[in-house]
Amino acid sequence: MRMPRWLPRAVVVTLALFACFQLAGWAFHRLTGLLVDILVAFFLALAIEPAVDRMAARGMRRGLATALVFLGVAAAVTGFVTLLGSMLAGQIQTMVENFPAYLDSVISWINRTFRTSLSRVEIQSSVVHSDWLRKYVSSSAGGVLDVSAAVLGGLFRTLTVVLFAFYFAADGPRLRRALCSVLPPRRQAEVLRAWEIAVAKTGGYLYSRALMALVSGIAHYVLLQTLGVPYAPALAIWVGLVSQFVPTIGTYLAGALPTLLAFTVDPWYAVWVLGFVVVYQQIERLLNMSSPAETYRELAALVLKLRPEERGEVLRQLGDGPRRSDTPRPRTSTPLPAPRRAIPVRVVRT
Repeated sequence: MRMPRWLPRAVVVTLALFACFQLAGWAFHRLTGLLVDILVAFFLALAIEPAVDRMAARGMRRGLATALVFLGVAAAVTGFVTLLGSMLAGQIQTMVENFPAYLDSVISWINRTFRTSLSRVEIQSSVVHSDWLRKYVSSSAGGVLDVSAAVLGGLFRTLTVVLFAFYFAADGPRLRRALCSVLPPRRQAEVLRAWEIAVAKTGGYLYSRALMALVSGIAHYVLLQTLGVPYAPALAIWVGLVSQFVPTIGTYLAGALPTLLAFTVDPWYAVWVLGFVVVYQQIERLLNMSSPAETYRELAALVLKLRPEERGEVLRQLGDGPRRSDTPRPRTSTPLPAPRRAIPVRVVRT
């Protein structure tokens, strides 16, 4: 029995496809980190592009405008990290200086409670000359290289994100034209409109959050400064940024740190700070809720986009449309009443 002519070709094609699939999977796993960096850079460019567009509309070159925006963001991040670093360094220094006094108080309590005769000098000497400390120091020596490599890797990824974000923001219009040139003409307008909406919504969201963080930081700074809590400016910036930009648990993380520092000053100050954080967040959520009139306008705009039969079904479910009756209407020669006049609805586009 002869072998079919198509069988060798089919085997070769199958092996080639399998090899291409394996190569694509290997390349995807290797490039996952780079693809994530590019995605982060794209969203970062969407966030800063409205500011770049405003500067470019006033006659400034897009490259220079992008550089100025990045310098402003870098200055803000550096100032925030510096404030937090000084706060943490001060707290760590205070803890190190007061550690012998804390240890003496703990040893005194143990001696009084359990009738022992412990000494701080003996405990320190036993800990310093212990075997587990030597093993820990020797095992941690190799961890320094791992930490250094992780820091360098993080710095490289940060530079990669900044580089791609700078390119996406500086050459945004040219990039959009290049991507739309490969699409059919009827799809180009839709893609450009979706891109512009994404830029406007992303930038508006971040700028509104930044404004809310500023207001929140000022309000908490006034409270912390009034109570005499240390590092009030850094704590106010922490509360403003974390509560606005960290979803779900940002409010709890933001309020935990100033509450703990206020507890070191006076326990009642911690209660005041915690209560202020909770009340402020509730007031903020209440102010951010949309009014009934705005909700009505949005619903009306959505209903007007539906087809007539879908619109009638929606209005029937809401109770404002014609209802279906289980009993048939009797036929009569009396003319039906004229339909109600449509109420004009003003649609406000945001």
